[in-house]
Amino acid sequence: MHVETHGHQIEVTPALREYTETKLQKLGKHFDRPLEVKTQLSLDKPHHKAEATVIIAGKTLHADASAADMYAAIDQLADKLDRLLVKHRKKVVDHHRGESPARDGTFG
Repeated sequence: MHVETHGHQIEVTPALREYTETKLQKLGKHFDRPLEVKTQLSLDKPHHKAEATVIIAGKTLHADASAADMYAAIDQLADKLDRLLVKHRKKVVDHHRGESPARDGTFG
């Protein structure tokens, strides 16, 4: 898993970079294939904002979070990305195994 962290009008300290990478490394548990994650941290006064784009097998997922401090924003961002990846994985599994409700004859 490859995580890039950039700052927009904010300096990304080594501690902040390490915290971001540690939180986002947990996203790799959903897929066997490597993920590419690009994060951008910014200060949108009075809130701190964290945005991320995840590229997986040609699909791009984007999420952002805003909080009173940067660490809380990163936590929220990691949770949002986790939900997005779980949702995406369910779609891929259902699609490839033919488990969609329209195919099994039940529509209710």
